[in-house]
Order: sequence, then C-alpha cells, then structure tokens
Amino acid sequence: MTNNDVAAAKPKGTFSWALWDWASQAFPTVVTSFIFGRYITSEFFAPAGYSIEEAGQYTAFWLGISGVIAGVLIALIAPIVGRRADSSGRKKFWLMVNTYLFAATIGLMFFVAPSSDFFVFGLVLLAAGGIFFEFATVNYNSMLNEVARPHERGKISQFGWGLGYIGGIILLVMALWIIQFGGAELLGIPDTDALSVRAVMVISMFWVIIFSIPLMLKVPEAKPIPGTENEGVLLAYKKLVRSLVTMRKENPNLLKFLIASAVYRDGLNGVFAYGAVLGGIAFGLDLTEIILFGIAANVVAGIGAFVGSAFEDRVGSRKIIFISLVGVILGGAGVFAFESAGTIAFFGFGLFLCTFVGPAQAASRTMMSRLSADDKQGEAFGLYATTGRAVSFLAPAAWAIFVGLFSPIYGILGLMLILVVGLLLLISVQASAAPKAAM
Repeated sequence: MTNNDVAAAKPKGTFSWALWDWASQAFPTVVTSFIFGRYITSEFFAPAGYSIEEAGQYTAFWLGISGVIAGVLIALIAPIVGRRADSSGRKKFWLMVNTYLFAATIGLMFFVAPSSDFFVFGLVLLAAGGIFFEFATVNYNSMLNEVARPHERGKISQFGWGLGYIGGIILLVMALWIIQFGGAELLGIPDTDALSVRAVMVISMFWVIIFSIPLMLKVPEAKPIPGTENEGVLLAYKKLVRSLVTMRKENPNLLKFLIASAVYRDGLNGVFAYGAVLGGIAFGLDLTEIILFGIAANVVAGIGAFVGSAFEDRVGSRKIIFISLVGVILGGAGVFAFESAGTIAFFGFGLFLCTFVGPAQAASRTMMSRLSADDKQGEAFGLYATTGRAVSFLAPAAWAIFVGLFSPIYGILGLMLILVVGLLLLISVQASAAPKAAM
C-alpha cells in the first residue's frame, strides 16, 4: 500500500481499524478481568465438600494451568501466524476468522452453569478464547502501517486503545446493570443458576461480532509478499529462526525492545489481572465496588490513551513509555504506602496508576511498528506476542511470592518490581527506527 492509498483509506479505514479495539475489549475486560474470570473461580466450580478456602485454591490453580497451556501454544504458533499473514497478504481475513472464533467462545460461555461438572468446559473455553484473541491481535497490530502514515502511527494507535477503553466502560456498565441493579429482571432473565452473569457473555459475543464488521468492510487487504504465497509451515519456522539470528546481528535494538517490552507488559497485565483481587482482599471491596472501580479504571486509562495520542508523534514513543511506566510505579507505591487510608487510597492511587497504562500499551505497539520493517509487521508482532507470553509467569510469580512471604498488600510491590526491571531494560533501547534491512 502506497502513501496515497493510505491517505485515501484514512477517513473510513483508519476509524474502522481502530473500532476493532472497541469490539475486542469484551474479551480482556468482561471475560478475563472482571466477570467470567471471577465467575469460573467461584466456589460453585469446586468439588463437593471443599471449604471456601479450598475451593478458591483449587479453581485458581487450574485456572493458572489452563493459562499456561494457552500461553505455550501462543508462544509456539503466534510468530508463524504473523509471518504467514505477511506472506499471503491475508491479514484481514485471518483477523476476522480469529475474531469470530473468540467471539464464539464467549457465546458458548453462556452454557457454563455454576457446577463443578462444567468447570473443565469453562476453562477450555477461556483458554481457547485467549488463543484466538491473541492470534487476532497479532494480525490486527500488524495492520497498523496499512491504515496510518508513518508520522501518524502513534496517534492512531493511541486512538485505538482509547476506543477500546471506552468500549470496556460501556460493557462493564451494562454488566453492572444486569447483574446488580435489576437489569436481569427487566430483561426477563431468571435469578437462578447465575443466568445474569451468563447472559452478559451472550451480549459480549454480539458486541464483538457487530463492531468488528466495519473493519471487514472498510479496511483494504494487504498485498502478498512476492514469492512467499505458498510458504509451508516448516519453511516458515526455518525462516523465523533465521530472522531471529539476523535480528540479533543487524537489528539488536529491536531485539532489546522485544525483551524490555515483554517484561514491563507482563507487569502491566499483572496490574489489571490482580487489581480486583487486591481490592477485594486487602481493601475489602465488594463485587459492586470492584466493578465500579473497573469502570473508573477504564475511564482514566482511556483518557490517558487519548492524551498520549496528542503527544506521542511529537515527543516519541520511547518517552511516552518511559514516563508512563514511572507513573504506574509511583501509583503502585502509593497504594502500598497508604494502605491504612483504606478505600480512598486504593481508588485514588489505583486510578492514578491506571491513567498511565493506556499510553504505555499503545506507545509500545507504535514503537514496535516503527522499529519493524514494513513487509515484516505480522512476523514482528508475532514475536511481540511470543516474547510477552514467554515471560508471562513473571507477574504471577512475583505476586505469589510477595503475598506468600508477607501479606496480600505486598503483592503490589511484586508487580512494581517487574515494572522497574522492564523500565531499566528500556533504557538501553534507542528511540530511532531500525534500518529496514535489519530483518
């Protein structure tokens, strides 16, 4: 796609591309962080006779095992997914296939009744949905250079993240209304068998399907790379290994960024993954308060992403990431230091922290795009996903160690430690774009 093609597609294609962030937010927000992830780890899914404490330990353990299995599969397959999308020129096609596959897994979660008989089924759906979501994300991220001029990638990436947070807010508000404030009764949903929670899954499925249609209709498909259309899986892996060796020799800056971003992105993921747990255990928040915090967190994170979009292309992605990580670390330190202040400290410093999460995530995507060759975006973002998954044990391990040795509130220090390490690794990464022959 030439610059003229991009310019022509920008009015509709760019917004339609960014709208996928809005559509796909149903999975990380509703499924993983606040609704289904908590539902599947409730005492209903443990074997009969377990105490509440034993039930929590049992369900949390197997939830982790399912995540490990999904993570290994993603680490092995994601780079090939991206590479084959680059070579075939079918990024949009595979994006839509994986989008509707993870949407289907969300819809099937309606059939996960609150019983231990459905526990494995629920975990399989959660793991499968996570795999399809990651594969879709690889193709989606690799399309950034298709819909944005080089000097606008930061703004458009941040805009997409901002739309995603707004979508998450609306979904959480709807879920809160249905589950807590009479929406289920108004909609005729029986107050039995957690049907209100399960109904939210159906709504989330249609949310993904409907709002991903504009990308399918408006964003043009990329052209295949000549001579690679019939590349097999084995050959794709051989070329992948070769590209990693070449990257180390010719583009060590990109390799450094992959490592640094993998570490701090895992820390950022841990903040959202364990934020609700910390609020409930250490600060005594109930379910309604946790969902309200989730809504507020998405609001400030979205605002942060939109603000970041106004500055990133001027000050650079690296500076935005650096400043954002410092902000997250300071916010986490405040949550720990002022625990005695109770809910006020959790909401105040927690929301301050969340303000910087959006800019850090979006700027990381932009920097990855800028450091990667235009004809290897899919492969690069496959590696981006792989490196993130390869160290995905860091945040859970740090959380578990600090909580086990001390108390739940110390878990936030474990997460901040991961972010500090990522920040230190980022210092050695140069902000300038890599030579296009580097990969």
